[in-house]
Amino acid sequence: MSTKPQRKFQPQQSQVQVDLTKADTIKCEDCNNVLFITSTIIKRLSPILSPTGKEALVPIDVYSCGNCGKVPKSMLQGTGLEDV
Repeated sequence: MSTKPQRKFQPQQSQVQVDLTKADTIKCEDCNNVLFITSTIIKRLSPILSPTGKEALVPIDVYSCGNCGKVPKSMLQGTGLEDV
């Protein structure tokens, strides 16, 4: 009997190949640009709502148009800024 620890069996994940030519390209709603940059919305969470009981800043990553800066409405869902 071996005293070496046994390695757990981990099945190898097969890589799924996706044809991106069949995927929809997201365009800016205002200028039809297809290039986006990462932007961050920062929400301030009051101590009353915070799980730690302390004020917290919560970052929410979204994408904004690299041309005009607009954030697509679909990216704003759940941020509280849908009507802005």
